Amino acid sequence: MTPLVLYQLVAIALFGIGLFGIMYRKSLVGMLICVELMLNGAGLAIVAAGQLTPAPAVQGQLTTLLIMGLAAAEATLVLAIILVVVKRFGTGATDEISELKG
Repeated sequence: MTPLVLYQLVAIALFGIGLFGIMYRKSLVGMLICVELMLNGAGLAIVAAGQLTPAPAVQGQLTTLLIMGLAAAEATLVLAIILVVVKRFGTGATDEISELKG
C-alpha cells in the first residue's frame, strides 16, 4: 500500500468518526467537535490528493488552509450560539432543547 492510500484511509476514518459522532452525540459541544473532525478529514484528503496532481502540491495545501480558516470561523460562531442557547435554556443537551420559541 502506498503512503497516499494510507493518508486517504486516515482521512476517511476521521470523516467517518465525525459523521458517526454527529448522529449519536447529545451535546452541542460534542457535535461541534465532530464537525471539526470531519473538516480535518476533508483537509487531509485534499492535501493527499494534491500530491497526485502534476502542478505543485501547494494548491492542495492552500485549499486546506482555507478549510482550516473556515473551520476556525465556524467554531467561533457556533460556540457563541451554544453560549446563547445554554444561557437561554440552561442546558447544552440537544434532547432537552425541543423547541426554540420566545
